Amino acid sequence: MSTHRLPSPADPERIARLRGALLAAAFTADGLLDLLGAPAYAALARSETVPALRATRGDSPLETLVRLFLLQRPVAYGRAAAALPAEDCLADGWLVRDGDEVRATVDVRPYGGPQGEDWWIVSDLGCAVGGAGGIGGPGGAPGGVDRSGLVLGVGGASTTLAGLTVRAPVARALDLGTGSGIQALHASRHAASVTATDTNPRALRIARLTLALSGAAEPDLREGSLFEPVADETYDLIVSNPPFVISPPSSGRDRLVYRDGGMSGDDLCRTLVQRSADHLADGGWCQLLANWQHVEGEDWRERIASWVPSGCDAWIVQREVQDITQYAELWLRDAGAHLAGPAEYAARYDAWLEEFEARKTRAVGFGWITLRKSGADRPAVTAEEWPHPVEQPLGDAVVGHFARQDFLRTHDDAALLAARFRLADEVVQEQVGLPGAEDPEHVVLRQNRGMRRATKVDTVGAGFAGVCDGTLSAGRILDAIAQLLGEDPVVLRDRTPDSIRLLVEQGFLHPVDEPVDEPVDGAVDGAVD
Repeated sequence: MSTHRLPSPADPERIARLRGALLAAAFTADGLLDLLGAPAYAALARSETVPALRATRGDSPLETLVRLFLLQRPVAYGRAAAALPAEDCLADGWLVRDGDEVRATVDVRPYGGPQGEDWWIVSDLGCAVGGAGGIGGPGGAPGGVDRSGLVLGVGGASTTLAGLTVRAPVARALDLGTGSGIQALHASRHAASVTATDTNPRALRIARLTLALSGAAEPDLREGSLFEPVADETYDLIVSNPPFVISPPSSGRDRLVYRDGGMSGDDLCRTLVQRSADHLADGGWCQLLANWQHVEGEDWRERIASWVPSGCDAWIVQREVQDITQYAELWLRDAGAHLAGPAEYAARYDAWLEEFEARKTRAVGFGWITLRKSGADRPAVTAEEWPHPVEQPLGDAVVGHFARQDFLRTHDDAALLAARFRLADEVVQEQVGLPGAEDPEHVVLRQNRGMRRATKVDTVGAGFAGVCDGTLSAGRILDAIAQLLGEDPVVLRDRTPDSIRLLVEQGFLHPVDEPVDEPVDGAVDGAVD
């Protein structure tokens, strides 16, 4: 694999001067948006460059940097020297001479950190997912680099995982399959030490560039597959955006290391999940993106839940399902196979369908898997489909989900009715029914934060949720509701715990820490009224 065109971050002072020049030119996420405008900015994220080319016809330092690093156009040396420490960049390999012009050797993309940090993600030229030409562009990989080892920059999967990740301070974090280093960069803000691994040595070099240019401490970089580089070590946080694409066997230049894991079907994701417990500290988290097969005759929930190792709680969320033809077309286009000619494209397409047929795969799911090493005798494993919009970042919502599972696991019905609950923030009630009807057909509670769930409830459920402000126990609220509705309170207490559990599990109700002395009956009645 060719690695000769990658820059070197060997001199910290020169890296600092380069970072200062990027900031001085406003080559940041906010500066880029201001220059390009929202439509061209969004088009650039889709690897469409024409709108950005039209917006950078001037000669300002910012326009020069956009043309160099994002649009991959050569610029005159004088323009580059007005925007950058050009000789430093030439010496370190960020730029190369091309007659009287210079051109970039890598893509350097502004990226806004979670606290407003100005970061930059380094990747190979022409390696954003999507785009009309597939990975590497119509001409294949740039700069003589082996196409199979190209390293991608920021994509939707990268930002999704970054938003999902639990951001509690930890001692040790592992970014497994680091690629351009974006997850390691995020982890550097809340982990005392960060280890980043990849099978692709080029990716490790690029990850080092990303962290150095962004002003982060250099991670512990290790080459190898899955957990091989960290065989006897444990971590408080493991994150992975692995090469999860389910593709036919390939080798050489046909295999794209960033997406093709080299195992059959979804075995790579299964292996990663199953082995993660051995490398998690007690209470540690493993969070990853994955594809999984929908196999004929099997429930996908049961199949993926079977991957979860003992002693770990899990939350598996399927965000999207594609039939096998859609899936094959997506990744054939990503690889630029649609440009290889009709006969070649048809042959590759047929190979994908042949592989799916052999494995009895009818569709492919995409989603998130979060594991927590709880050590529980009765692990809580939730596998669900949620294709609807969510509010990122979701790290706090992930922590809340597992905290509620802990609560439910340790509270039988009697303890549940003795507990107090608080209605989650920004939950609204919707009544659905025919216009003019005396009573609604059903009532819906809807969240406007986090997972943005919606759930149907009956009159008792709606009334119960509306009264939950943390002051009264669930049992006393039900007694008051029974009195208002003329129902037997014992019967209501018996039939309601399952509904309360569902509202807690889905995050509509949050447990309040400890029970309090019960108020007198009049206070309960007044609260419900």
